[in-house]
Amino acid sequence: MSLTTNPAEVLAASPAVGTLRIAAIRFLNPAPLMWDFEHEPQKSELADRYRVDWMTPAQCAERLALPVEDPQAADIGLVPVAALATTPGLKIIPGCTIASKHKVRSILLVRRASQPLTEIQTIAADTASRASLAYTQVLFKRWWNPDAVFLPHYPDLDPMLEIADAAILIGDPALYALEERQNREERTGEPLVYHDLAEEWIKLTGTPWVSAVWAIRASTIAPAGSHSLSALSADFTQSRDNGIRNIEALVLEWSARLPIPANTIRKYLTTNIFYDLDEECLAGLRHFYQLAAETGILPPFAF
Repeated sequence: MSLTTNPAEVLAASPAVGTLRIAAIRFLNPAPLMWDFEHEPQKSELADRYRVDWMTPAQCAERLALPVEDPQAADIGLVPVAALATTPGLKIIPGCTIASKHKVRSILLVRRASQPLTEIQTIAADTASRASLAYTQVLFKRWWNPDAVFLPHYPDLDPMLEIADAAILIGDPALYALEERQNREERTGEPLVYHDLAEEWIKLTGTPWVSAVWAIRASTIAPAGSHSLSALSADFTQSRDNGIRNIEALVLEWSARLPIPANTIRKYLTTNIFYDLDEECLAGLRHFYQLAAETGILPPFAF
């Protein structure tokens, strides 16, 4: 919807008074977080308080940066953590995250086996997540090749490697690329190396990879009631907990949506992704902001 939309249409599409607009991500990894918003009996109850719109992680950040009166603006978003440093007036809702403490599987740097990391000059990057891009830029600036150039590109591995030395794939396209790894090598005869970027980050920094958090406009928070930070945290945390309790149902749902085996989806949701914004994740997030500021990737930021 644009600012030139018919005012009557805007009014009809606008959320009810008191309803918070959520910018959510239609990837596999946030599926447990969204359980209550998509399944009864909680779905109908939450619909009285929230309206959910689906988009990419980068678009979530954009919706939170819009003026609050814009019909496309969001009040709450599952935002890439890089966006917190560049979007004033946001506050983290405690409790939930998209993170990894080991391998994440869904954030890959793919390079030719003949070209080591320190010799990579150009990287074709899926820009669906600002956080993954910022993490990778820090890795190159700090450890691999500070002169490497990042080129925005849609997430398709073959065209990406036609224009660059390496490629960044994020989310479901990354999961699919791992599944197709052997088929691609047999088809092209070209050996590739698939770096799990969360694993690389954890190995080099000793801290978790924290990709996204629920963020809210600070001006939206109320001292009490359904818009208080504690009430919001309770809604989102309960949805996450119910999602984790229903992993098998999510495996069944997403197996029908993605060309990925059910066992891979199950392992991804239960082993690769970590959903609790605990103290270790908070410390890792602070370390990321510190390194991103030191390398000039993001402005200084503290929360």
